[in-house]
Amino acid sequence: MTHGLLTAAAAAIFSIHVGIIAFNVFGLIAVPLGAWRAWAFVRVFWWRALHLGALAIVALQAVLGRACFLTIWESDLLARLGRPASRAPLIESWIDRIVFWPLPLWVFALLYVGVCLYTLLLWRLFPPHLPWRPNAAGQ
Repeated sequence: MTHGLLTAAAAAIFSIHVGIIAFNVFGLIAVPLGAWRAWAFVRVFWWRALHLGALAIVALQAVLGRACFLTIWESDLLARLGRPASRAPLIESWIDRIVFWPLPLWVFALLYVGVCLYTLLLWRLFPPHLPWRPNAAGQ
């Protein structure tokens, strides 16, 4: 693989990773706010299922003591480019760089599991409209 292609692949993986993180954080805020403001999209089943699934994958990887596969792929590409690479989760790398809190992976595992449980609570408090059932308005 050429240097330019490796760089582009690493940048693409990083962009996808940031997008997934933004999606997850957005959902944590948008669901309770949207339920309060009666935004219809926060009750869309496939969106909520995708959000819960993404957070569950993150929590499971952390509980198993594994870095996110996107972090691993990006790190491998950066290593092939001769750049420093890390197997630490992306969010852990950001916190380490921004706030300089060198916390062990188990702290992040607890955080991810807590966020996943919060998402399950949101599912219970503000359930999505199931596509196989008509909603309360009979639509």
